[in-house]
Amino acid sequence: MLPSHVLKPTQLGRRALFQRVGYGVGAYALTQLLADKQWSKASATDHAPRAKHVIYIHMVGAPSHLDLFDFKPELQRRTGQDCPKELFESGKFAFVRELPKLLGTPATNRFRFQKCGQSGIELSNLLPHLQAVADELTVIKSLHTNEFNHGPAQMFLLSGFNRFGRPSIGSWVNYGLGSENDSLPGFVVLITGNVLGAGSPAWGSGFLPSVHQGVEFRSQGDPVLFLSNPQGVSPGSRKRIIDTINAMNQQTLDTISDPEIATRISQYELAYRMQTAVPELMDISQESAAIHEMYGTQPGQTSFANNCLLARRLVERGVRFVQLFDQGWDTHGSVFSRVEGKAKQVDKPIAALIRDLRQRGLLDDTLVVWSAEFGRTPFGQGLDSNGESTKAGRDHHKDAYTVWLAGGGTRPGTVYGATDEIGYQIVENPVHVHDLNATLLHLLGIDHQRLTFRYQGRQYRLTDVHGQVVHDILG
Repeated sequence: MLPSHVLKPTQLGRRALFQRVGYGVGAYALTQLLADKQWSKASATDHAPRAKHVIYIHMVGAPSHLDLFDFKPELQRRTGQDCPKELFESGKFAFVRELPKLLGTPATNRFRFQKCGQSGIELSNLLPHLQAVADELTVIKSLHTNEFNHGPAQMFLLSGFNRFGRPSIGSWVNYGLGSENDSLPGFVVLITGNVLGAGSPAWGSGFLPSVHQGVEFRSQGDPVLFLSNPQGVSPGSRKRIIDTINAMNQQTLDTISDPEIATRISQYELAYRMQTAVPELMDISQESAAIHEMYGTQPGQTSFANNCLLARRLVERGVRFVQLFDQGWDTHGSVFSRVEGKAKQVDKPIAALIRDLRQRGLLDDTLVVWSAEFGRTPFGQGLDSNGESTKAGRDHHKDAYTVWLAGGGTRPGTVYGATDEIGYQIVENPVHVHDLNATLLHLLGIDHQRLTFRYQGRQYRLTDVHGQVVHDILG
């Protein structure tokens, strides 16, 4: 005879029967899927990493690379002439519809380019501080992408796909490597301005467990929303609440084996530990006066400079991937005055970040990336009939633009790739966005073809079915 507490088959309702069978089958399937995922994750790190951390700086809106990094004397000479018709008709642009006129960098000392350091890398005088660390840079002048509008191009650069729903590169890295500090997230996001176009999916986890998405830290108020205890709630009582909630979540996890419940448990625990770790991290007032002078930081303010200093403090504490977004680079009008203003905001803190990482022995294993979603056209938008206008801008250009890297196993003092004499087409060593992402993962010790996640019946990866590591830029 069965014990009294065991239900007989006839006592088990039809709905309960299917529910319990479903749980069992689902749990078994989940176990197999998790085993596959763990295998993909573990086997993806197949060589020694050159970098352990990434600071990925994204200039939202796309700077005019032609006026900062890729000087074209011939374009300057031909300012006001019609853009070659065959070139214009072969491209896709956001706003310009009629044959435009070429627009070169102004022939003034402020915009003059000069060869810098022992490497002789050419940089605009708009970036005097970056000029001083030019020998640390690996400049790629031949990047190209598939998208010419902001949102899709941001998603394509940062997730390998032009629509929402795929994991961002920071989430892939966090999934593959995790954090070195169990009191801080593995992927942290710092923002100045608004993220034009893609918004928060640019640092989302897509179909990866949500524990891998970027966590936004703020410069004012609570660094993370709801990090502080409510008034009247002590740390001890907060811990008791978390323990009770996690005990309930654990019971549900044991029953249905939903990985998102496991994420919820770990995030509650992480949030509690962050209450101690994050305030100390975000308090940059403890930095020396010399550091504040070097970065141009002001404690308590929201600024790109403060975020650069915070990025150093984050990687110092073992955060794997730090992403900085800086808004305001969309220059469809008044391109020269606006680029000059934005360059002044970011030049000093970025150079300080590189110099600070170097002097602390962190640059060799920290990869710094300076990026944008696409480039800018060598012809003007809003030019008058003479090809002259102080309000002229540059349209979006997906077929050729510049990014640069520093540290983390890259080859310093290097320029890779080239565009034609007016900066329209790539003529040497093209690098696709998928190639760039494959190279970044390679520097972290990850084979981009093997870091995969099974979703909806197939294996996905950051570079989809594309991407080649650019070995020529590796140190």
